[in-house]
Amino acid sequence: MTDLALERRPAAGSRDRVEARPGDPVISAALVAEHGLSSEEWEQILELMGREPTFTELGVFSAMWSEHCGYKNSRPLLKTLPTESAAVVQGPGENAGVIDVGGGWGVAFKIESHNHPSAVEPYQGAATGSGGILRDVFTMGARPIAIFDSLHFGSLDSPQSRYLFDGVVRGVGDYGNCVGVPTVGGEAIFDPAYEKNPLINVMCIGVLPLERLIRGEAEGVGNPVMAVGARTGRDGIHGATFASEELDEEALDSRPQVQVGDPFTEKLLLEASLELIERDLLVGIQDMGAAGLTSSGTEMAARSGSGIDIDVAYLPVREEAMTPYEMLLSESQERMLLVAKPEHEADVREVLERWDLQAATIGRVTDDGMFRVREAGKVRVEIPVKPLVDDCPTYVREGVMSPAAVEAREMDLKPYSSFSTDGEVEAALRTLLDAPCIASRRWIHEQYDTTVQTNTLEGPGSDAAVLRLPAERRALAASTDGNGRHTWLDPRTGGRAAVAEAARNVACSGARPLAVTNCLNFGSPLRPEVYFQLAGAVEGMGEACRALGTPVTGGNVSLYNETGGQPVYPTPVIGMLGVIEDLERRVPSAFQHEGDEIWVAGVTRDEIGGSEYLAACHGLVAGLPPAVDLGEAAALVDFLVEGAADGAFASAHDCSDGGLAVALAECAVLAAGGPVGCTADLDLAPAGADLSAAGRWFGESHSRVVLTCRPGGGERIAAHGRHHGVPVGRVGTVDGPESPCRLTGAGHAIAPPVRELVRIYEEAIPRRMSEEAGITS
Repeated sequence: MTDLALERRPAAGSRDRVEARPGDPVISAALVAEHGLSSEEWEQILELMGREPTFTELGVFSAMWSEHCGYKNSRPLLKTLPTESAAVVQGPGENAGVIDVGGGWGVAFKIESHNHPSAVEPYQGAATGSGGILRDVFTMGARPIAIFDSLHFGSLDSPQSRYLFDGVVRGVGDYGNCVGVPTVGGEAIFDPAYEKNPLINVMCIGVLPLERLIRGEAEGVGNPVMAVGARTGRDGIHGATFASEELDEEALDSRPQVQVGDPFTEKLLLEASLELIERDLLVGIQDMGAAGLTSSGTEMAARSGSGIDIDVAYLPVREEAMTPYEMLLSESQERMLLVAKPEHEADVREVLERWDLQAATIGRVTDDGMFRVREAGKVRVEIPVKPLVDDCPTYVREGVMSPAAVEAREMDLKPYSSFSTDGEVEAALRTLLDAPCIASRRWIHEQYDTTVQTNTLEGPGSDAAVLRLPAERRALAASTDGNGRHTWLDPRTGGRAAVAEAARNVACSGARPLAVTNCLNFGSPLRPEVYFQLAGAVEGMGEACRALGTPVTGGNVSLYNETGGQPVYPTPVIGMLGVIEDLERRVPSAFQHEGDEIWVAGVTRDEIGGSEYLAACHGLVAGLPPAVDLGEAAALVDFLVEGAADGAFASAHDCSDGGLAVALAECAVLAAGGPVGCTADLDLAPAGADLSAAGRWFGESHSRVVLTCRPGGGERIAAHGRHHGVPVGRVGTVDGPESPCRLTGAGHAIAPPVRELVRIYEEAIPRRMSEEAGITS
């Protein structure tokens, strides 16, 4: 540390030149703690600086060394993930990852969270989460073509959860609709574990000619640094540190730390940025996201090994008497930081003015490696860039499994593994179709524009959304997946499962999975049981990504998701991308034609642990979650991709929440042209030994898919199964619209009318949301 400190010490005399403002607080231990820094980190700052920082400099360190920006508890774990492949053009470390999808085209994509702001102010929290992830994508030079959301709330029986759910869905929908980017897929999960701390993860996907790829870099000594977009206000100050703390009653009143979005300005900023990039007027561009001007300026300089010198007196503001501290840490939305090519500074201004956007040159790129901030010429901040950005202290902690999880894993599930009557089986199926985690999401996606830009080939309700690519005849498939319940019971298995299910959903459409982005939502890493969950989930994700050939291109870590000392379920969310070589060979999810044969690929085992069946029908989260055999998962992906290319499948639907019976019911309820009946014998599906009735009907074993083919086409399915070592079995046929869903298996038989199942499935969420909320904001 001594050598590094000497190397990075500010220039001689800087102690005299860096001035505190009159009235700045004296740096006390209490003030350091209030900024989220430990005493050890404070000592590291003193050694690094060679002096005591000013109050403004303390704010800069607080933001950049927060969990949200510095990844201090997760960075050592994230370094173990695979990040490279032939398809990866840009991996972690930039605004968004980029993969090569052929034909000279790339896809930029990323997922991020806006959990804490959405718990405090659901509408604006979700809206600004959408705005931020859009900017991360178009700063790579990509035009956003789709938004996905992964939403986790408490039970919809709770008025508070209904209030949060309603606000978040409106926030995501309104922002995307106004900007003109469709929201085409995602997931919505409801569990008491998320009651006071909802998880709001948003993924954006954009397309770009690879020759237009640009990065967030500040290169070229003397090049102008420009702030563009909305004016800077006091909203969102300390948003990064707010996102790195537990929620408590005081935090829930922290609306000033929640940003306010303006999607109309975002649309102007999007179009102007893409024009600037297309005309090659910029050296680099970055969103002023978490930690605002501080993070964007320092990160752009760190990537280039340069320095940056700015004067906040030139920063356009919308409030009077703002201090450098406030201007540096504000997270006002719809703002970008640009480094312009010097000969094009006037051109940049012309473009931005034409789009009715603010544009101000606030500084220059330097070669001294310093982040220097002036106020009307007086130096207020002078910090070495590299240690500020790259040397945030990191921690490797000891983890232990939660005693509650250990107890739940060991629970005897035999009392819940059988049924006394056929009526019990049908009642369980009805209960599952009525469970908000499984039921129709139509109430959500009807509030979204899902088809604007006309690229959407398969939208909400499909296993994966399918989007048309500019490259001829090719399409993109994408999905978001995760299971907090399974991860709580077994973190490593939960991490594996999130990747495997996302890959399976994408492959069901006929796409080859190529890469992932991840959002890791966990409680406080200072708790040994939470750190155990985080480390285990990352390990499992890495194993699955390597087995499936889907490297991680970036993402987000959101920790401290807990309220009153109660963490949320550990929830790794995976955003998976894949490419369909011929969009005419894409495979829909639901039944297509009367008379089609129904097949099941993959083995059903006696695995009801952590299932929706136990949760919805018995109020239990218990047992071991289904194991993830990565060899089986990879073989199934190959089977699905090659079978789709061969035209072997009329439809393909992942079997997950609710098991095989629910998967069959969903295929019938959502059938092309309207609901249809079916006849299926679950005993004919490939199965392991000693399979219980509940395991047969509602177990959630991985690597299983419900398939259909035209009459007589089953031999092609069987041939692909033999070729890839995937067990397959024909279980029944698709019937007409007036037929019931006749399901048999394990000595039980039911035949509920399909239209009754449709009613249950479609009314589940609207019925709950129409109940008297009895809440206020």
